Amino acid sequence: MSESISEPNIAEVSAANRNYVALKTIWIKECTRFLRIWVQTLVPPAITMSLYFVIFGNLIGKRIGEMGGFSYMEFIVPGLIMMSIITSSYSNVSSSFFSAKFQRNVEELLVAPVPTWVVIMGFVGGGVARAMIIGVIVTCVSMFFVDVKLHNFFIIVVTLLLTSTLFATAGLINGIYAKSFDDISVIPTFVLTPLTYLGGVFYSITLLPDFWQIVSQANPIVYMVNGFRYGFLGVSDVNHWVSLALLIGFNVVLMSLAYYLLKKGVGIRS
Repeated sequence: MSESISEPNIAEVSAANRNYVALKTIWIKECTRFLRIWVQTLVPPAITMSLYFVIFGNLIGKRIGEMGGFSYMEFIVPGLIMMSIITSSYSNVSSSFFSAKFQRNVEELLVAPVPTWVVIMGFVGGGVARAMIIGVIVTCVSMFFVDVKLHNFFIIVVTLLLTSTLFATAGLINGIYAKSFDDISVIPTFVLTPLTYLGGVFYSITLLPDFWQIVSQANPIVYMVNGFRYGFLGVSDVNHWVSLALLIGFNVVLMSLAYYLLKKGVGIRS
């Protein structure tokens, strides 16, 4: 009796341990990938954000004055950090997964005794790790230009994790569908960049006419930027709980889609 009970338990522990090892291996591989070329993956965002701080925050900000009760430099800091997080998490996973497809080593993951969710979390975890590091770097850079305030650390961390997970998953889906290296740059260029610049990074949407405020509320990045801004400054153009709810909902939808696509082998199996 004891043997029949213990055998399934041993099998469950073995499977859990195998999944953990697989997840850790994929995640370490993804982290090693972008850390090995840190000059290309971690330094450019710091330089780009420094230019934004100098041009928009220091030069233009002096003419604008205050926004939302804060100096213009303080106001744009959360948005600039969020912009770098969105870009880095998306590009990291989309390029990594497509490279695995292009080199045909992703097929090894498909035939390995590894659940689909482990593959997804491994790639997404790499994108989140890069986004977290870049978020810290850009925050440190911003401290040279302005005193960074922290209104609600919990909201900052949760929004950062949910946003980076969301766009890392979106990058994975892009990598699944992409058929060439050009395809992985289409969405960032023609979708993410316009939505980000129109997402309230450099301005409050309350300054817009009523019609354009309503239009802006259809932009999901508005909620991410404002949720993040609330964590730093305590002000937001939208309810921060609504922002978190939308982030959770989008994550569930995209995770489910990524799972379905990988399970079916879309874009991978001929």
